[in-house]
Amino acid sequence: MLAVVAYAFLIALLYYDGLAHMIRGWGSEDYNYCYLVPVVILYMIWEKRDAIKRLPIQVSVSGFLLFIPALALFWLGELGGEYLTLYLSAWLVVMALFWIHTGWPRFKVVLFPLMMIPTMFPLPSFLHNRLSLKLKLISSQIGVEMMQLAGMSAYREGNVIDLGFTQLQVVDACSGLRYLFPIIILGLLLAWFFRAPFWKRLLLVLSTLPLIILTNSVRIAATGLLYEPFGPKVAEGFFHDFSGWLIFMVTLCILLLEMWLLNKLPGHLPKSSFSGSVKKESGGNSFSLTTRGQKPVLAVAAGLLLLTWAISQGVEFREKIPAVQPLNKFPLTIGPWHGERQEMEEVFIESLDLSDYFIIDYQNDAGQQINFYTAYYESQRKGESIHSPASCLTGSGWVFKGAGEKALEIPGYGRITVNRAFMLKSGFRQLSYYWFPQRGRNLTNAYQLKLYVFWDALLKQRTDGALVRLITPVGEFEEVGDADRRLQSFMSQSLPLLDQYLPGAER
Repeated sequence: MLAVVAYAFLIALLYYDGLAHMIRGWGSEDYNYCYLVPVVILYMIWEKRDAIKRLPIQVSVSGFLLFIPALALFWLGELGGEYLTLYLSAWLVVMALFWIHTGWPRFKVVLFPLMMIPTMFPLPSFLHNRLSLKLKLISSQIGVEMMQLAGMSAYREGNVIDLGFTQLQVVDACSGLRYLFPIIILGLLLAWFFRAPFWKRLLLVLSTLPLIILTNSVRIAATGLLYEPFGPKVAEGFFHDFSGWLIFMVTLCILLLEMWLLNKLPGHLPKSSFSGSVKKESGGNSFSLTTRGQKPVLAVAAGLLLLTWAISQGVEFREKIPAVQPLNKFPLTIGPWHGERQEMEEVFIESLDLSDYFIIDYQNDAGQQINFYTAYYESQRKGESIHSPASCLTGSGWVFKGAGEKALEIPGYGRITVNRAFMLKSGFRQLSYYWFPQRGRNLTNAYQLKLYVFWDALLKQRTDGALVRLITPVGEFEEVGDADRRLQSFMSQSLPLLDQYLPGAER
């Protein structure tokens, strides 16, 4: 009991910020199911109480093989500014401590419930938005095909469905993400109680993803089919919430039917399973010690946790680096281009957590336009890092015809790699470039951002960085290549100026 209290205190001390942020995230409608997950996990462990009591308590040094990487993940999350990595670190620390102080036989009994802990971790914004967008696009595409099979005239642009007499937008609440994780948890619980071979249980869990996509597509199709006779009330209020509840119940019935069908297939119940009896074991681990080894192992593990906390509190790994010049001083005239500065609403500034920015609409004498946006972050901390425009650009019905990294040779500036996206929407076309200047590097994806933030926080005590985005409309009779040349010509004049405002590799 002393070890439990000591570890609980140290884990709360080390991960307080991350755990508090996680619980705040549960207030979102997409993650409010998380309040029930700890109760479910504790029940699953309690159900195994008799099997656990029959097994001897051992001290397993092998648990440090999980404990050390867990602490490494803490530093990756702490310095890289990513909460999800901290959640994973805390989870692995709990797993490792259980393994160390109870031994492999007991740890194996509760492994399945402990493996469910990550289902209560809110995803970081860039993963959440990307997953939600993918689910929206897939579900709306299948939903439109179902409407067309039913004889309805329906057309999709991105996540906007045109029914002729009205348009339906598949918003985040209808993406299916809100039901994805609860239904995966449901599949895991059914697999826990399903007395069947492992492959049948695995198939049951894996089937939850296509099921949620299919049932959500049916929901979208039903909304479109019922919209004309019943009006907008079928897409909002009680009917919208009821259809969401119905998805869950229909999916549960399908999973139960799937279990019944799987039982009819050949396959013998293994002698030992997660939900079956557990044989009394001893040893089984060449690195196991007697219970007399508890105190020194407790001292080592507790000492490592305490040392990690002390270093994280006592050393400043980040230094706030201001912009070289205020971005609101960026020139409005660049060669033949004349700009008009735009202001962002305060609510968006707060949500983006940026330190400085500018949005300027430039136009030349020929009437061609370029929107130039730069956001700067003095320090990228947990929950306060650059938001990639990838999710934003794909929303609101924009259809991608070409997207990916592109290496450019900019006259008078040099080589630079950018994300290039050509998009269409309701007859309008636009071309976008964006990239992330980060302490002397130009990066192109969120994963690079996190890794270099960690590395530079550790070695340079710097996490400052920026996002640069250029957008130009593509005329009706204009070639996309002309828009490329326009943006690159503008970059050759604007990027040398921008370098005078953003900090470089050394300060």
